[in-house]
Amino acid sequence: MTERTIFLDGESLTLEQVREISLDATLPVALAEGCQPKIQASRQVVENVLSSGKTVYGVNTGFGALSHVSISNQQVDQLQANLVRSHAAGTGAILEFPVVRAMMLLRANTLAKGFSGVRPVLLETLLALLNRGVYPKIPAQGSLGASGDLAPLAHMTLVLIGEGEAFYQGEWLCGAEALKRANIEPLTLKAKEGLALLNGTQMMTAIGALTLLQAEALLDVAEVAGAMTIEAVKGSQKPFDPRVAQARAHAGHAQSAAIIRNLLAGSQIMDSHRDCAKVQDAYSLRCIPQVHGAARDLMASARHTLEIEINSATDNPLVFPNGDIISQGNFHGEPVAMAMEQLALALCELGSISERRIDKLMNPAFSELPAFLAGKQQEGLNSGLMIIHYTAASLVSENKILAHPAVVDTIPTSNDKEDHVSMGSISARKAAKILEHARWVLAAELLAAAEGLEYRGDLQPGAGVWRVYQKIRQSVPPLTVDRTLAGDVAKLVQQIEDGSLLAPVQDCLST
Repeated sequence: MTERTIFLDGESLTLEQVREISLDATLPVALAEGCQPKIQASRQVVENVLSSGKTVYGVNTGFGALSHVSISNQQVDQLQANLVRSHAAGTGAILEFPVVRAMMLLRANTLAKGFSGVRPVLLETLLALLNRGVYPKIPAQGSLGASGDLAPLAHMTLVLIGEGEAFYQGEWLCGAEALKRANIEPLTLKAKEGLALLNGTQMMTAIGALTLLQAEALLDVAEVAGAMTIEAVKGSQKPFDPRVAQARAHAGHAQSAAIIRNLLAGSQIMDSHRDCAKVQDAYSLRCIPQVHGAARDLMASARHTLEIEINSATDNPLVFPNGDIISQGNFHGEPVAMAMEQLALALCELGSISERRIDKLMNPAFSELPAFLAGKQQEGLNSGLMIIHYTAASLVSENKILAHPAVVDTIPTSNDKEDHVSMGSISARKAAKILEHARWVLAAELLAAAEGLEYRGDLQPGAGVWRVYQKIRQSVPPLTVDRTLAGDVAKLVQQIEDGSLLAPVQDCLST
């Protein structure tokens, strides 16, 4: 292994490593030293159950409402294969490869804790898929979020046993052919192993982790967009005074205000209207620290939950070293579901307040800028940036629908044995969609704010805002006559996604 190998021990995986591995198919992943004895000891407990004739859920019984049915030792292997096949009943769009890689990584990490009763060869095979680029075809819909992400994880597991479908070296193949080409032996699942692969929160957690990390970066983009709009409309910097944050003492508020101050530092535009008659700005400007800050605090809470979850045992039953096997509910996705609802709300509000700032940029009654920023064109003949506001308003409205909490819903299943579920996979997927919308809205605000700065003559904004303005102008020229704007916003969305937009102002983002 190279020195860049990521070693899994079930205890120390970070969210940043999840992102790195999900995006870098060349980065090897392996079990850490010391995991094998734990895994083998856990497996021995399962073997002891089989040899003793005891009846233990998931080892030699049916599943869910069929848990009262005992299965003979001669049929336990068939039981596991049947479980995987029957549970692979998902539908909808196919998960993107980074999410699939994150799912496989997270499932391997939880099995590495040694509470699942599986053989080491199972983890080795799962990691072989990850390391050799064999990606199971996993539909996004079908999970209730308890007993974990059953249907998606079943589609993942099908490929381990040489069934289902997988992507390998540029083409979709049947599972058996993908394994053959990758020189991976298909597994014959033994007692408990199918259930150990299916019970868990790995899809919702994978989507949640990748969405959270992008959302945290988008928070900084929101500060930049807000600061640029403040400059363009000649807003006040007084609301960002550190004493204001100290008077309320929310950590996110203080961080947001500090970043805005950094971005506005040295602004000639701010100096030009220091003693003007305007008393107050609209809330979307002067309440940026309160709104962005609250989003920061929610995301910090979501991060805390996900950091715990990625290193947790979410299997059922859990197998303990002293021989105890406990049927419990660690597969229930409620913690992740609630964290994803927090993330969805935070992102929804980032988009919502950004749309209000776009409105202020378009409205001459507030900004004293030309209507729709079309003043350098023949007014009426040209519409300027009018319709990017329409699109932003549409996305914000859709986000309000998506922000309805999925976690408050539950539909009893399995003959009412599974009578309360988390719907965590829905929470995670809609948070990811809200992120996508909020990113577009903030890109639109950046485009409009950069255009607004064109009307401030020779006055330069703060050094941070100025550097971002110059970055935008490298790919998006000022608007001199109506043109198709979708491509302009798309360029800024790409710069947000790849991090290049924030690169010139990393010093301003440190607080």
